[in-house]
Amino acid sequence: MFYLDLFFQYTGQYLKTKFQYRANFFLSFVSDLMAQAVNLIFILLVFNHTSLIEGWNRDEIVFIYGFFLVPFALFVSFFNIWDFNDRYIVKGEFDRILTRPIHSLFQVVLEKMELESLLGAITGFIIMIYAGSNLGLSLTWYDPILFILMALGGMLVYAGIFIILASIGFWSDARTSIMPLMYNIGNYGRYPINIYHPIIRFVLTWVLPFAFVGVYPAAYFLRRSEWYLYSFFTPVMGLIVFIIAVCIWNIGVKKYRGAGN
Repeated sequence: MFYLDLFFQYTGQYLKTKFQYRANFFLSFVSDLMAQAVNLIFILLVFNHTSLIEGWNRDEIVFIYGFFLVPFALFVSFFNIWDFNDRYIVKGEFDRILTRPIHSLFQVVLEKMELESLLGAITGFIIMIYAGSNLGLSLTWYDPILFILMALGGMLVYAGIFIILASIGFWSDARTSIMPLMYNIGNYGRYPINIYHPIIRFVLTWVLPFAFVGVYPAAYFLRRSEWYLYSFFTPVMGLIVFIIAVCIWNIGVKKYRGAGN
């Protein structure tokens, strides 16, 4: 309850700060919307030249993209730690974090929140509704519950992978980072997994499991029964990756030498 109360207090202060500069808040949303529109237009342009890609039609791939946007928006909103190495390790701000009686990762997450990115989830819902109506999809009473579990699982997959990358900074204080590369690899999860080479499919499933962010959970709602096992494994994979990431983070904190060394 203490951590939950602290989260809501940080959220309140964050919103007060953002609404002091409403124009920046609006422009940030417009920028995200334009980036998502470009990706959607790319998918539509591809299907101007073909009707199917490895058994997937246009609306199915658009639905996968829409689903992907929901856990990705949650990740960007609550685990925006792209510059952790530069800000907290190289510039020494992690020393300040360690003086407080709260888990260090929780503090970093609170300080790096970008709640305006949650609007990207709304875009994802709109895209899914559009594609789902074209496909004639129907929902059962428990589908919304599964959707929430799978979206949270996808968010934890993303969060876990990037927490592991951030934790590398505890052993190496170099300014260079592989996060931009990993961000690009993560985008592969928003397309059907069977369009890739088997090696890439294995990596996206068991090494860097970005496929559990988009295509696998979305396959359940598309009634692609061949992927059901992976769909239901999404929340479990999210928990596994996130727990591993937190363990690595805790080990890294113990190895941290401080800004003065």
